Amino acid sequence: MPAWSRLIGVAPAPFADLCTPAASRTALSSGALHRPRPPMSAELAFPVLEAPASVDWHWPMPPFQWRDVASAHDAAHPCRIETRFGTEVEGELLRFDADRGTLAFRSGAGASDVTLPFARMRRLVLTTPMRPSPRFAGAPPERVPAAAQEREYTLHPDDGGEPQVGRTAGHVERGEGLYLYTPMDDERSLQRVFVPRSAYSRCEFGPSAEERAAEHWCSTPAQVLAALERQRHAPVLPIGQSMLELGLVTPAQLDRAIAAKPPEVPLGEMLVASGILSSGDLQTALAHKMGYPLVDLTRFPIDREAARRLSLRVALECRALPLMVHGERIVVAVDRPARTNRLRTLHGLSGLTLSPVLASRNHIFTALQSLAQDIWADNVHGRPAFFAATTV
Repeated sequence: MPAWSRLIGVAPAPFADLCTPAASRTALSSGALHRPRPPMSAELAFPVLEAPASVDWHWPMPPFQWRDVASAHDAAHPCRIETRFGTEVEGELLRFDADRGTLAFRSGAGASDVTLPFARMRRLVLTTPMRPSPRFAGAPPERVPAAAQEREYTLHPDDGGEPQVGRTAGHVERGEGLYLYTPMDDERSLQRVFVPRSAYSRCEFGPSAEERAAEHWCSTPAQVLAALERQRHAPVLPIGQSMLELGLVTPAQLDRAIAAKPPEVPLGEMLVASGILSSGDLQTALAHKMGYPLVDLTRFPIDREAARRLSLRVALECRALPLMVHGERIVVAVDRPARTNRLRTLHGLSGLTLSPVLASRNHIFTALQSLAQDIWADNVHGRPAFFAATTV
């Protein structure tokens, strides 16, 4: 039995019935192929007679900065199709027509090409992963930003059946359906998954490790003061727990790293060497390990009078933002505690006890940029020319 007929679980019509475009158009327009079979089976799979067997359509890129190794668009792509009936068939994707809602498929060399409507398909998986290209010649390939992008998903069908679940590093939703990107264990590649619109009624996405960590960060002055008080008595965290609480790694990444770590190599150094963490991220994790509070600057009400104690130039150079003054204490957000060494010598902070708290470097710069035209409007015109140079 040809592989395409396994997509519907019935024997195919004789190929002679479909050997001419006129015959196939007549059969399809009538909704039958003049052979007993389950209803709508002709809509599910039929030989491609006029469409070219080539891929002339580009799979969407994942929704984050990541450069993949370009593949030939006129080549057949190894794939796996899961139908609405639960059948799985391996083969090659020849053509993907998002406008018509069909794809052309072949089960192997010498097999007949068939067209499968999206409506008869539960999902399509391209079994050859997307692989990243290096930033420049000789550089290692980029890693997928798993901690910031990877999340669980649940797709609910409209027929009350079992939902589809899994993990994806971002998603793209279009009129024809949902494009997902399953992370591979090598941390550097993604498997492409397409779920037709007809296969789900609603989709749910959980938080990433980074977003889950941010839920526990301080967002009010009272929370910050309470965290600073706890810091005096807080136990020293294991470095792995510190990374998880910061949202720098996923639990799966941490488990793989611990299993592969040689006894003599510190975990943090191994993760930096492998490209999962930056050296700055490791310094932040070490600071949090020692009890420094975490602040979410996207929600924290920054005291403008406190922020004005530093010039914009110094704030950018030190990657620091004063958040509030409480009695004789000034709370300053930094991306790592070492930034505070210079701050303690500045006149604008003299007479106050400096209490550093941790915040995302990107959030610090975003907040400074937002405040620039407000609290520093008298000496800043437009975006500072040195802003980009200080964000490395």
